[in-house]
Amino acid sequence: MSSLRPSRVRWLLIFWLFVLSAVAFLDRVNISIAGTSISETYGLSNVQLGAIFSSFLLGYALFQPVAGWLADRLGARHALAAGVLWWGIFTALTAALPSTFPFALLILISIRFFLGAGEAVVYPASNQFVGRWIPSHERGIANGWIFAGVGAGAGLAPPLVTYMMIHFGWRWSFWLCAIIGVVAGVVWYMIARDTPDEHPLVSASELEQIHSGLTVRQNSANSTKRDVGVLLPWSAILASKEVWAITFAYFCYGYVAWIFFSWFYIYLAKVRGLDLKASAFYAMLPFLAMAACCPLGGLVSDSLTKWRGKRVGRCGLAVVAMILAAAFLAFGSTVASARVASVVLAGGAGALYLSQSSFWSVTADIGGASCGSVSGVMNMGAQLGGALTASLTPAIAARYGWTASFWAAVICCLLGALSWLLVDPTREIIFARPPLATRASAP
Repeated sequence: MSSLRPSRVRWLLIFWLFVLSAVAFLDRVNISIAGTSISETYGLSNVQLGAIFSSFLLGYALFQPVAGWLADRLGARHALAAGVLWWGIFTALTAALPSTFPFALLILISIRFFLGAGEAVVYPASNQFVGRWIPSHERGIANGWIFAGVGAGAGLAPPLVTYMMIHFGWRWSFWLCAIIGVVAGVVWYMIARDTPDEHPLVSASELEQIHSGLTVRQNSANSTKRDVGVLLPWSAILASKEVWAITFAYFCYGYVAWIFFSWFYIYLAKVRGLDLKASAFYAMLPFLAMAACCPLGGLVSDSLTKWRGKRVGRCGLAVVAMILAAAFLAFGSTVASARVASVVLAGGAGALYLSQSSFWSVTADIGGASCGSVSGVMNMGAQLGGALTASLTPAIAARYGWTASFWAAVICCLLGALSWLLVDPTREIIFARPPLATRASAP
């Protein structure tokens, strides 16, 4: 009878992916909170600090396809465990760099680049897990919870890093982040498996429920679904109109999101004139909004998908969310009160993250067994957008003012919304193999 008792293992593992997502963003946002102290320690300008921010995103972006490819082949369990260990090491190296070390700027740029390369695996591997573990009709809320970790980790960073800076110095905030990451990675490796069939705690009823809603076949007799072992070649992935449209939309998304991750704390402190503690408090608001709106967006997306189909549930929601984010950013950047502006701009971050699960749910659906690779290509677009904003935002602000920097983000939101109109979420990427006879006769 125990085999008939329903289990919820998939949601336990989704929760731990939420934890890893939070750790990943804690490790990447900590430097923007400690940025002023780091600049003073090594004598860096805002432009040089922007170069350090961009180096992380450049490494993160360039290794997205590689990370997705590795996740498809190694599985989410091993890929994520190795990735968490990697980024824990490079977070610790940031704290270990002596103040008098020559070429500190070059070393910090290199450390952040390799940290980004290690973190590249987190979301392609998570999406690969979703593709193998989560039925299609639950992928919106599953991705919503995973990406709620973005807001949770980034929201935890301002008070945690500020507290550590005040009491122990900025270096200890990085040591603490490294320790948290390694512990979270060890727990993941212990409790996770690559497929539900391998997990000893998955009941027969949960396994049946999972298999019934997958878009790839896993030891199933359902021959209408794509086999989990058949991976798409890069030529098929890059030939997809949907992949390019969603990648451009995510580029725009990433440009906007990384204004908050890279510059919002410094914007509040240096431009809006808030003190250290007030900046730490108000800098949390966008990330709390992200944490709340990610699962909300996933829930709404799944509900709309069941009611009106994926075109409305995935694409339609993303279009509305990005237009709404543009409206919040346009208004918030012109408000005179620093505190009101913080709240309105946080609303823009939350609205943007209503669309987050749409990106990852669609790539899981259209990518099938290769959803790690497909989402890696898409996520590369977001990180290139983030790398651009890390350097371009202060440059625009220096020449035209910070309002202009936020208006550049408004334009990106609108372009991203338009790009979603080109996406057909029901069009799976198919690789048509030549007939066996043709392949046999080929030279």
